[in-house]
Amino acid sequence: MSKNPTPTTTDAVPRQTKQQIMIDLLRRPEGATIEEITAATEWQSHTVRGAMSGALKKKLGLKITSEKVEERGRVYRLC
Repeated sequence: MSKNPTPTTTDAVPRQTKQQIMIDLLRRPEGATIEEITAATEWQSHTVRGAMSGALKKKLGLKITSEKVEERGRVYRLC
């Protein structure tokens, strides 16, 4: 008969979803570009745009603004 070691408990770390990563990037004061979001989430650009439109705007009711910034291109932010 073998004894199974008692699993040790560790502090539970909340799961960081790709949607939450995108929200965190958009909440930054400097906002985020599509390229920055694609690099962080490993999504393609059309997936990022779809997630902003569908999940964030329509489902969660978040307001997203965009503006063209000279050095960065189009920058998106949560209001």
